[in-house]
Amino acid sequence: QVQLVESGGDLVQPGGSLRLSCAASGFIFRIWRMNWVRQAPGKELEWVSDIDSDSIHTNYAEFAKGRFIISRDNAKNTMYLQMNSLKPEDTGVYYCAAGRRGGPYTYQGQGTQVTVSS
Repeated sequence: QVQLVESGGDLVQPGGSLRLSCAASGFIFRIWRMNWVRQAPGKELEWVSDIDSDSIHTNYAEFAKGRFIISRDNAKNTMYLQMNSLKPEDTGVYYCAAGRRGGPYTYQGQGTQVTVSS
């Protein structure tokens, strides 16, 4: 069956960095546009970034530009999100999702918790 498994979330101090991973299985990962989305406590799901199937085009939400880097390795069926200069407002559950930018998403993982706090 289809699985998207996120990992790499943690508690980090403001200004710190994290690298999230998303391991995909059960579908043809290499042909799908992939997204990172997040949900802060009490808020709606928010698109963070996306990458096309060949890693040619990437897009970022304004808050992510200059701080986050999305990438993928189709040979490993894995997507990544390098997050730098983290801020408390980046706190939330981060999900990977397959589908068009901004949704609706055909597949979505269970998420990994990112907490930015001193």
